[in-house]
Amino acid sequence: MTLFRGTFLDTPQNPFTGGTLRVDTDAALLVENGLITARGPYAELRRAHPAEQVVDLTGGLVLPGFVDTHVHFPQIRAVGGMGMPLLEWLDRYALPEEARMADDAYAAGVAGEFVRGLAAAGTTSALVFGAHFASAVDTLFTAASQVGLRVTSGLVVSDRLLRPDLLTTPARAYTESLALASRWHGVGRNRYAVTPRFSLSCTDDLLAACQTALDEIPGALFTSHLNENEAEIATVTELFDGSDYVSTYDRHGLVNHRSVFAHNVHPTDVELKVLAGSGATVAHCPTSNAVLGSGLFPLGRHLDHGVRVALGSDVGAGTGFSLLKEGLQAYFCQQLLGDRGHPLTAAHLLHLATTAGAEALGLSADVGDLSVGKRFDAQLLRPAEGSPLAVGITHAADAEDVLARVFTLGTPADVRAVWIDGELLQVGDWRSDR
Repeated sequence: MTLFRGTFLDTPQNPFTGGTLRVDTDAALLVENGLITARGPYAELRRAHPAEQVVDLTGGLVLPGFVDTHVHFPQIRAVGGMGMPLLEWLDRYALPEEARMADDAYAAGVAGEFVRGLAAAGTTSALVFGAHFASAVDTLFTAASQVGLRVTSGLVVSDRLLRPDLLTTPARAYTESLALASRWHGVGRNRYAVTPRFSLSCTDDLLAACQTALDEIPGALFTSHLNENEAEIATVTELFDGSDYVSTYDRHGLVNHRSVFAHNVHPTDVELKVLAGSGATVAHCPTSNAVLGSGLFPLGRHLDHGVRVALGSDVGAGTGFSLLKEGLQAYFCQQLLGDRGHPLTAAHLLHLATTAGAEALGLSADVGDLSVGKRFDAQLLRPAEGSPLAVGITHAADAEDVLARVFTLGTPADVRAVWIDGELLQVGDWRSDR
């Protein structure tokens, strides 16, 4: 057993429904075999467990590990493409990188960069858009297992409108998906997600094959894109004889509590009702929406309809792995919407980056906050002395103000250590003081 001593911030109760930020100063968590078995004042727990090892995290802030609900493994080297909308950006930046995943050596290099980037940003769990090539998905799961991340991912499938080397057939998509799931689903911390790229690049036959695969992989998730860009939406409507975007998935039984849809910037009220009734989640990807000019996310409309929302970094249209940056951009987005926006506090942002993501990925029994009975997935933020964030924290009025400054000024450089199941991750070239 180990006592972790420090200041702990989390959101076990949803701030969107009346919960508040939970803060314990000079507190301790008792962790046994990766499980939090006690939480309370440090002095009290130390008296009860005088012989246990103490990991002293005072002088920093301990947050739950972040949960990224939408991020693309093959696109890390495409980050930074500017000045074009979604479909043009895909053709120029993303899809050429996706095609390079056919080269196993190239894919292995990207996979290493990808999992290290997630961990260094404090992300411990992620729903990852895999690759169009089964061997590259194997490479991703292997890299994630070596670092120790909780990764849910799968083969990305399309059978029309993309470059020919990224296309498959319904039969092949089904066969390769089941083979990958048999190797990785439920093995270690890995899980499988059935992943059609988007309805734009998928026929009804392929989406039907996805539904069959989902039914045959117990506990698998489903993820795809939804209502991101107005030109994309218009094309989907044309391809599916006037159907709305959600219905292209729903007609195949692909909209349910195991479904996570990225973006949904331009939903209809009818679509929001279907998403809410099914228990599906929308992954809000604010920096990507801004970079591609996709629009301002209508968070208030989602909440009014009861649709679950979490955060995604959407690397590579997104601008990096840090959910601190995504949280800040989400705040900006709602401010820019004015009366149509939903005002966000720092507690809301932490919830979106942790507990909401854990719920979306079906992991809320294990991670998302630092309560007794949860696994110790956590990160230590300790800014460099004299840095703007350190100065801001020193002069903050209260814990909520501290957290607001963390989201405003924090970067992966401030993440000093990350644990999953109580195990300290060893990640690449992290500074020696981690």
